[in-house]
Amino acid sequence: MAASKKAVLGPLVGAVDQGTSSTRFLVFNSRTAELLSHHQVEIKQEFPREGWVEQDPKEILHSVYECIEKTCEKLGQLNIGISNIKAIGVSNQRETTVVWDKITGEPLYNAVVWLDLRTQSTVESLSKRIPGNNNFVKSKTGLPLSTYFSAVKLRWLLDNVRKVQKAIEEKRALFGTIDSWLIWSLTGGVNGGVHCTDVTNASRTMLFNIHSLEWDKQLCEFFGIPMEILPHVRSSSEIYGLMKAGALEGVPISGCLGDQSAALVGQMCFQIGQAKNTYGTGCFLLCNTGHKCVFSDHGLLTTVAYKLGRDKPVYYALEGSVAIAGAVIRWLRDNLGIIKTSEEIEKLAKEVGTSYGCYFVPAFSGLYAPYWEPSARGIICGLTQFTNKCHIAFAALEAVCFQTREILDAMNRDCGIPLSHLQVDGGMTSNKILMQLQADILYIPVVKPLMPETTALGAAMAAGAAEGVDVWSLEPEDLSTVTMERFEPQINAEESEIRYSTWKKAVMKSMGWVTTQSPEGGDPSVFCSLPLGFFIVSSMAMLIGARYISGIP
Repeated sequence: MAASKKAVLGPLVGAVDQGTSSTRFLVFNSRTAELLSHHQVEIKQEFPREGWVEQDPKEILHSVYECIEKTCEKLGQLNIGISNIKAIGVSNQRETTVVWDKITGEPLYNAVVWLDLRTQSTVESLSKRIPGNNNFVKSKTGLPLSTYFSAVKLRWLLDNVRKVQKAIEEKRALFGTIDSWLIWSLTGGVNGGVHCTDVTNASRTMLFNIHSLEWDKQLCEFFGIPMEILPHVRSSSEIYGLMKAGALEGVPISGCLGDQSAALVGQMCFQIGQAKNTYGTGCFLLCNTGHKCVFSDHGLLTTVAYKLGRDKPVYYALEGSVAIAGAVIRWLRDNLGIIKTSEEIEKLAKEVGTSYGCYFVPAFSGLYAPYWEPSARGIICGLTQFTNKCHIAFAALEAVCFQTREILDAMNRDCGIPLSHLQVDGGMTSNKILMQLQADILYIPVVKPLMPETTALGAAMAAGAAEGVDVWSLEPEDLSTVTMERFEPQINAEESEIRYSTWKKAVMKSMGWVTTQSPEGGDPSVFCSLPLGFFIVSSMAMLIGARYISGIP
């Protein structure tokens, strides 16, 4: 029985999906794209100061090994031999920055996460050095100068961490985003590990020329980054090296894509104009623009979508990036204690079916697309004595949908042809209330695959299609048909517009909370950067105080 089962399955491909909140390893059938088994481990985020977000690179690496081992055990319980796994792909949180010692293999500092805001003063000082009539950073990278991207995080590490400075002086330092750190470690680390990245991850560093597909000397000089610490840039689909340890020792690592590019591939958006929206820690809408770089007039990014082979052409995308999506649910769980598990949010929202005029702008890391406003901070407004945790839960889900509407509107204006429907994926898409809200707020159908793991699927497809592996065909006629679930708008267009316009008012109120100016007598940013909960609690305290003074029981 087991032998026949193995024979039917054929070649399998594994995928590491290393996200901001968790690490997963998933195994797919390369002929049918069926998910056979997976394992997931949640990753800690550290917040050492206001606006700082860090993770432990060694914890991330250990979580990858753990997920691989546990998934292989589960395959054994299904009578599926792990010798069928012919390749491994890597998908990762982008921009998150790691510097490590190539002699010892030890990280020289925690990973500085893409959400981190510590570099705002660095961004402001650098921006003064860009000529107003020649924004060479944006024209070469497709990116605005922002705390979001790796170059300024790396600049901060060089300026502030003595261990990093010393390692660079002694030619021991290596830089990489999470994909580089993982591939170097998994392929041997100090014993011949491969120091590389792919074009999609390189395009998020602000050091990479998206036209020539090379590290850019002018950009590296502008940010003061020594080019010798940068990884070698490869395509998204080729054999980088072999696994050197663990249950899958000897299996090639042959696919690498930043998580949002991986989801674009997993959603099979290979045609110009096809788009997808991924709901993870943040929210990311990508539209395939083909071989042409399209620059946005409405706050979107121009980025590399994929390059599926050394000799294959590069594809580009327009991207709308929202910093906080699933992270707002985690915040309600971990910071406010409104819910015990992330899944409870749907139950709370369902109890009321409305936010009752409450609006939540989760600008914990400022506002990304289309505003790029670092001074914004989170607010909850429209509170009354009737408001309870269920309304706040509903408002949190609405916030994710409103933010998606903003980047979709920008995408439609840039592309000129409005999307007729929205393809979605990511962990939050299992929330049916969220999906219905999204259809209502966009006023177009929302379509999601019944197998939601499209990010991992994209990494697996790239790995399986690599030259020398050749177990996954990306030819249109060979791609598996995906079963989809569809959500149609259920409210009228006028109601949708009223809700959206009120949300926009709330967004305006979230801006300008933080200033870096420190006039004599005190730093206003100490007040301005107080946590969101402070303002909620203070507002409630003032309300209670007013009732007491008025003699209202």
